[in-house]
Amino acid sequence: MDPSTTLPVPRDIPLPLPLDRFVLEVAVVILFLAHILFVNLMVGGSTLSLVYEMVGLRRKKYDALARVWAETITVNKSLAVVLGVAPLLVVNVLYTVHFYTANALTGSAWIMIIPLVAVAFLLGYLHKYSWDVLSESKGLHIAIGAMATAIFWLVPLIFLANINLMLFPERWTEVRGFLSAVTIQNVLPRYLHFLLASLAITGLFGVAWFGRAEFDLPGRLPGFDRPKILRRCYELAFGATLMQILVGTLVYFTLPWQGVSFFMTAVILLGVTFAVVSLTLLWREVVAPAARIGRRFVPIVLVLSVTVSCMAMGRHLYRDGAIAGHGQRMRQATEEMHYAVREAAWRKEQGITEVQLPRGQRAFQVCAGCHALDAERSAPSVREIQRLYAGNAAGIVTWAKAPGRKRTNFAPMPAFAHLPEGDLRAAAEFMLEMGQGSDSKAGP
Repeated sequence: MDPSTTLPVPRDIPLPLPLDRFVLEVAVVILFLAHILFVNLMVGGSTLSLVYEMVGLRRKKYDALARVWAETITVNKSLAVVLGVAPLLVVNVLYTVHFYTANALTGSAWIMIIPLVAVAFLLGYLHKYSWDVLSESKGLHIAIGAMATAIFWLVPLIFLANINLMLFPERWTEVRGFLSAVTIQNVLPRYLHFLLASLAITGLFGVAWFGRAEFDLPGRLPGFDRPKILRRCYELAFGATLMQILVGTLVYFTLPWQGVSFFMTAVILLGVTFAVVSLTLLWREVVAPAARIGRRFVPIVLVLSVTVSCMAMGRHLYRDGAIAGHGQRMRQATEEMHYAVREAAWRKEQGITEVQLPRGQRAFQVCAGCHALDAERSAPSVREIQRLYAGNAAGIVTWAKAPGRKRTNFAPMPAFAHLPEGDLRAAAEFMLEMGQGSDSKAGP
């Protein structure tokens, strides 16, 4: 079965955007980058803290390293939540119908995000401040950290599945909750890419955090020297970035193709190019002599910032491309609703029932919102159409099914291929007849 025949097409919300669309699109990219940075640090920091605490069961110095990482988590998660409000609001404004439909379809999992985050916060604080109290009960303490980390991993997966689902209206009739939304083919590759990004960014954060002159490395982390721990952070960033490039290829080829464009692909490839440059710089830091390690930190951050910006822009271009056709159908459905209202009002004023109207006149009401008899509203007048298509109703039907754009002073005409052929033909013949006669048949 053709998926377009079962595609859910709700009517759009006919309210103007509060700001220019371009401004909102730029805002959602920038605001999302600020939010995801701290989400990455939250996920990466909690993961490293858990791993090092488990390693610390046998090698005591790693327990101290785990504790330092744990101290960063609570701040980063608070910033992640605060900075997540703005991009969520902008997404709500730009993609209202698509976003809220995805919310409803992922159901209880989406509703659970707020309580899950609250529980993760409490567990994170408990883990951080019970380090000494539970020093003799490390199994319990590690379990607390593991539960917090598991939630930190789960919440982004729920959000990703939800945001991803809004891009594919053709899957809406198939989805039965969060688990089925996760099975859409590109969700898990994107999620793995996100986890690797968290480790890469956290590795770079570690270079800045442990490289500070005011950080008391001998007092806080006995058994570690600064060059060695910086090198380990660079190794983490290098390995995770390399894996991101490989997984990113999988992400690209598992994306449904309706959102892929040449420009979007070019932006992604530009980001990959800068990622390769960053890998070169990271490797030089990994193998640098102890006295020189850390000197390329700023160039690495700048180059990776370009990569991240390109990836964010590419993701936004894909999002717009993926729902462009469905958005056009929604706008068309909204216009048709408005036309139906106008038609009903006009029939009431004329005292005419729908049954009494000839087929062509009834069908023309869909066109009457844009095509007046003599005046140019948002499209050419019926008089002009009659002159262009005199005796050629079939030409009007062909154009209505797949309209192009000949004039930039009018908005593009939506396609009406979904209407019955007989209605289109009848409307075309009515327009040609009306264009030759008086305006008594023009309707609303």
